[in-house]
Amino acid sequence: MSTAPCFVSPLRDRALEAAAPLRLGTVAELVGLHLEVRGLPGAAVGDLLEVGTTSGPLLAEVAALRSGSAVCLPLGTTTGVRAGDLVRSTGGPLRIRIGEDLLGRVLDGLGRPVDGGLPLDVLDLTSVSTEHDTPDALSRPRITEPLGTGVRSLDALVPLGRGQRIGIMAGSGVGKSSLLSMIARGTDAAVNVIALVGERGREVREFIDGDLGPEGLARSVVVVATSDAPAVERLRAAFTATRIAEWFRDSGRDVVLMMDSLTRVAMAQREIGLSAGEPPATRGYPPSVFGLLPRLLERAGTSATGSITGIYTVLVEGDDLQDPIGDTARSILDGHVVLSRDLATAGHFPAIDVLESISRVHRAVTTPEQQQHATRLRRMLAAHRSVRELVEIGAYVAGADADADAALARLPQIEEFLRQSMDDITARTDAWHQLSQVIAS
Repeated sequence: MSTAPCFVSPLRDRALEAAAPLRLGTVAELVGLHLEVRGLPGAAVGDLLEVGTTSGPLLAEVAALRSGSAVCLPLGTTTGVRAGDLVRSTGGPLRIRIGEDLLGRVLDGLGRPVDGGLPLDVLDLTSVSTEHDTPDALSRPRITEPLGTGVRSLDALVPLGRGQRIGIMAGSGVGKSSLLSMIARGTDAAVNVIALVGERGREVREFIDGDLGPEGLARSVVVVATSDAPAVERLRAAFTATRIAEWFRDSGRDVVLMMDSLTRVAMAQREIGLSAGEPPATRGYPPSVFGLLPRLLERAGTSATGSITGIYTVLVEGDDLQDPIGDTARSILDGHVVLSRDLATAGHFPAIDVLESISRVHRAVTTPEQQQHATRLRRMLAAHRSVRELVEIGAYVAGADADADAALARLPQIEEFLRQSMDDITARTDAWHQLSQVIAS
């Protein structure tokens, strides 16, 4: 008996699927972000649905399933949605187009161009899902190569390695976005992928034209979802940017992924979880938020072909570094940079609190001599902090603490080293040379 060729079965399945009648659901209820759809039993969590409204098609993502209905979250304004509107399934989750031609482009949270450039469907790009497998833990090469950022205090005292994930933690208005822009222009990575999630719309143009500039944009991909974007789009922006960075990493590049801010991503997931019926837990965050963060953050890092250095800003509530998102992020990331409001109000920029900042890979990416110099400066800064009040009131006696004496003698040079204007990009080797001069002065 002859057997059919192996390709007959897939062809038959596709033909049967194409010949099947189109199944449509209907809108049953809309309350806030809670859009309930009935009549689509094949819909899965994460699938995109298209709602036919009087004002045009509206995309919605399935967030939860109930008996006989799907709870969806709209990806746009719900004006014009009525009970009974027809809903069709797009057949799967969100897909984006990625490739070399994305360099220099600005996209929204769903991967659509917003810069007025060529449509993505006429470019040489590949369509992929925003979901991607995390590299296996044992397949990840160790972090051994340093990554220059152009910021002296980072490169010398909180050194980053290629493939590291680090958080920039501070309250509002302390300089997180400004520090990111300095890194974007000063990093020696091949590609930058920048996600602006939940930020002010006014800042987008300022960041692209002023901070990033034409030269920085040419080797960057910018993903934007401003604060007025729907919660699902703000959440998807993080995964869209991560998936783009993964594509460049898989092609053998060293990528810097910058996300401003991780807290806004968590807030978007909080809106989604509460709308889907999750119970609020720590400070109103549902459990899904604390499952989302490691799933997102672990996708950055090294792989067998390249690396993604993840730099995530964390907006802490009331400058409290122990808030739920800040505490969770610190436990997952490979280090953190703390920005001080006291330094910022004193005009010290970048307002990096060196003593509270740490890189967990610094020993792997620096030489013993560099480590010795960095430790020496940290000891002097710590000693100066402990006697600062005594010095201000004239009660400190010289000779009581050798490290404090050394710090007081070198204080102008230390301040000059730690301060840096946004237009000043310092090479990593120059940063170490300047640090050695401060120590030897």
